[in-house]
Amino acid sequence: MGVKTQGQSRLTTVGLILLSIIAFIALNSFIIITPGEAGVLSILGKAQDGALLEGFHWKPPFVSTVDVYDVTVQKFEVPAQSSTKDLQELSASFAINFRLDPTQVVEIRRKQGTLQNIVSKIIAPQTQESFKIAAARRTVEEAITKRDELKQDFDMALGERLEKYGILVLDTSVVDLTFSTEFSKAVEEKQIAEQRAQRAVYVAQEAAQEAEANVNRAKGQAEAQRLLRETLTPELLQKQAIEKWDGKFPTVMGGSNTLPLINLDAAKLPSK
Repeated sequence: MGVKTQGQSRLTTVGLILLSIIAFIALNSFIIITPGEAGVLSILGKAQDGALLEGFHWKPPFVSTVDVYDVTVQKFEVPAQSSTKDLQELSASFAINFRLDPTQVVEIRRKQGTLQNIVSKIIAPQTQESFKIAAARRTVEEAITKRDELKQDFDMALGERLEKYGILVLDTSVVDLTFSTEFSKAVEEKQIAEQRAQRAVYVAQEAAQEAEANVNRAKGQAEAQRLLRETLTPELLQKQAIEKWDGKFPTVMGGSNTLPLINLDAAKLPSK
């Protein structure tokens, strides 16, 4: 009885071991790729053609590995420097939104490797080259006043360069755009000069308006005097003098040869 029990115990132990091995092999024989991911199957270190897209996939146990890549939108900020058409130094920082092409992850795995390598070895240098292309087409002032056009040229150049690496550029934005100290000083001096010029124009316009107003006032006064002269005829002056006379004669007339006049109101005739 005891021998039978020991035999059953051994069989049970062996069975559990076999089940464990089978379970371990089974668990290492498939992989599940979730949405937003893509996998690359490598057998004995060699990447196999065909990306593993979302879903359930078989793989050889023990001799295979699967590298999983995030194919959702990624964002990295990349600095860049360049010279403009007029040889001014221009620096910028770009925020780049991109994602990996799921169908190209096998080539990405073979040529670039990890996501960190993609950013440092592909995206960063291609960002620099694309910015040089966009900046060299315009002066530094045009880079300021036509910033949207600068970004469009940059986006086009960067998109074309990264697409061949299986990297899809979704959007970019200029985080910062800085200029050399000499140019910043020149811009400040130009703004001061423009403000002074605008002030001088304003003062000149104000003086011209004041002079024109004085001319108009003088013309108005001259016209009023002319009209007054035309209306003051001898008859009108005589009529105005009569209307203003208070009925009294002057008692003295000017001049040394004139005789005094008799004030009829003051002199009283003797009564008879």
